[in-house]
Amino acid sequence: MHFLLFYDVVPDYAERRVPLRAAHLAHAHAAVARGELVLGGALADPIDGAVLLFHCDSADVVEAFVAADPYVTAGLVTRWQVRTWTTVVGDGAIVKV
Repeated sequence: MHFLLFYDVVPDYAERRVPLRAAHLAHAHAAVARGELVLGGALADPIDGAVLLFHCDSADVVEAFVAADPYVTAGLVTRWQVRTWTTVVGDGAIVKV
């Protein structure tokens, strides 16, 4: 299954993330290495959130990622939401139509 993780972040996120960036990216790279995280990144113009795409069997995997994310634990993420994404077009689509 595919899941999208949406982050809403603090207004000064771009500045406040700097000291946590290496730890956050290490956390993300570990999820990629496990085959869970496919893509992730901050929204731009303005930098007011982020979106991460997961491919895993359960939203529990995404919830565990959030719980251990340095950006979340340090309070840079003000709100987050996990949504199941039914993909139907493209090489990695789960449902082929």
